Amino acid sequence: MASEGTKENPWKLKTPPMTSEYEMYKDVKDDKEVIICVVGKTTLLYDARCLTDLQTMLKEHGDWMDLGSADEQKPAKDGTVEAWGRSENNPVGGWYGLKKGLRGRFGMYVPPLMEKLGLAEVTHEAKNNKMRAK
Repeated sequence: MASEGTKENPWKLKTPPMTSEYEMYKDVKDDKEVIICVVGKTTLLYDARCLTDLQTMLKEHGDWMDLGSADEQKPAKDGTVEAWGRSENNPVGGWYGLKKGLRGRFGMYVPPLMEKLGLAEVTHEAKNNKMRAK
C-alpha cells in the first residue's frame, strides 16, 4: 500500500467544523512541491512549504489564531491564518494558493492537514475556528 499523502492514498480530512470531507496529497508540479486539495469536483493547489512556514509563524505567534477562511475574491480578515496565507509579508511574499481564482480557502483546508500531521491543534466549532502550533 502506498504511504499516506500520495495520489494513490491521499489524506482524508474534514473541514474544521467537521461538516465537509476532502482529500489532500503531495505531488510535484512545474518542479515545485505542492499539496493538491480535492474538494468534490474542485482541485486547489498550495505551495507545500506552507506547512513549515505556517507552523513557524504560529510558534512565533504563541497563541490561538483565528482561521478566517475566505474565497480568493473576498478580503481576508486581518490577523487570521487566511490573511497570513496571502500576505506580502509571509515567507513566499504572497499567496500560498497556486491556482488563480482558487487561491483562497487557505484557512479552511490547510489547518486540518497540519492537525493530521501533528504540527498544530485546530478547534472544531460550528464557526470561528482557531489553530495553534504544537
